[in-house]
Amino acid sequence: MNYKLTIGWLFPELMSTYGDRGNIICIQKRCEWRGINIEILKLDLGLKIDDLRSCDFLFMGGAQDLQQKIVSEDLRKKREILKEMIEDNVPGLYICGAYQLLGKYYKEADGTIIEGLGILDLYTENPGENSKRLIGNIVIESGIMNHELRQNTLVGFENHGGRTYLGKNIRLLGKVIKGFGNNGEDKTEGAIYKNSFGSYLHGPILPKNPHFADYLISLSLKEKYKKSVPLSPLDDSLEWAAHKAIAKRLGISI
Repeated sequence: MNYKLTIGWLFPELMSTYGDRGNIICIQKRCEWRGINIEILKLDLGLKIDDLRSCDFLFMGGAQDLQQKIVSEDLRKKREILKEMIEDNVPGLYICGAYQLLGKYYKEADGTIIEGLGILDLYTENPGENSKRLIGNIVIESGIMNHELRQNTLVGFENHGGRTYLGKNIRLLGKVIKGFGNNGEDKTEGAIYKNSFGSYLHGPILPKNPHFADYLISLSLKEKYKKSVPLSPLDDSLEWAAHKAIAKRLGISI
């Protein structure tokens, strides 16, 4: 059987900071190497609802406050459709600013409130201009998916001023081993709601975490075809070398 996935890349020009577009390249290549057909839809300002609905996987990266405001205003017009897709288990990966945008609100350093989409039970606040940004390499332990992933660590690079706090109706992506994570206080990083994943891990996250990339591909195929689709193994020696190198920099042996 010939399998195909349609990836919806939300706001590729406005929301793609710190190499986040590398996540799209990673998923595309890992599918193509396995003979899985890939269509990438670049969904920019004024995106069509039918295009959004046709996607099997959604991705949106991070950006600064100005871009977030622009995207927030545009995406609010499609909020109900996006919410419906997330509730229907359409898989998605949302990095940094995109992750924040799915929450209730983002409070800027000057106190200005950027209204979120209110799809995920979380909120983000920047404590002020004199507060330090949370920057550096990070390693987390992703206990949620231990039964699915052959390696339970995720590595990446974070750079954010906002502090995100999770509500009761959402799971964390992982516990911080080294780094800051959601807020630098409670050792949480990222969030999971149904098949949607939010994270502060740039770098980009997927090339250095091939197990997580394959997990997202598997979820997307399973949701589309309503059955488990086995993925043929790939030579991930280079990817795992990168993964271990980041952990080693932080004094962690994997």
